[in-house]
Amino acid sequence: MSEKECGHHADKRRKIIRRIFAGLLIFLFLVLLAVLIIWAVLQPKKPSFTLEDATLFTFNLSAPNILTSVFQITVKSHNPNDHIGVYYDNLDAYAVYRYQQITLPTSIPPTYQDTDQFNIWSPFLYGYNVPISPDIGASLNTDRGNGNVQLSIRMDGRVRWKVGVFVTGSYRIHVYCLAFITFGSASTGVMVGNDAVKYQMNWGCSVSV
Repeated sequence: MSEKECGHHADKRRKIIRRIFAGLLIFLFLVLLAVLIIWAVLQPKKPSFTLEDATLFTFNLSAPNILTSVFQITVKSHNPNDHIGVYYDNLDAYAVYRYQQITLPTSIPPTYQDTDQFNIWSPFLYGYNVPISPDIGASLNTDRGNGNVQLSIRMDGRVRWKVGVFVTGSYRIHVYCLAFITFGSASTGVMVGNDAVKYQMNWGCSVSV
């Protein structure tokens, strides 16, 4: 075979490779375009969360302004979308009084939530010997003396959306739930064990994504 013929075959191979590569790019572009169109049409709705109940095991404020608290909460989440699944990643739950976090974050296992599916999590929240500011301690003593302590249960993490086989990048999710813990004659809780009191709530939570 002459050098001219070899060069001709090499050019032909390069053209075929370029056409295959161009075809792949066009195919990927069309797939991505289809996914984006579906995404725009479906308009994913953010999940909803409900604080079902909270069980209080320990809630003790000792001098000087040291708080020990142990809870178990039950949180229900719902994916309201008919065609979009949700992945929950790095989701942590913790309790806050006023503006101060009073328990360590408790990790929720990574979860996939299918369309129109409910999930229930029941994590324990622990805060042993947590130092709190003097004004927070004073407010807590006052609220407890009045028989009603308002806490917030918060969950922070990331979510990913699943449309068909396509999974998006991750988005931050923040969940904010109010929890009212009552004491003394005003208590609405039910004893469920040694010094454990369960409070039914069934309150919707604020969710931002």
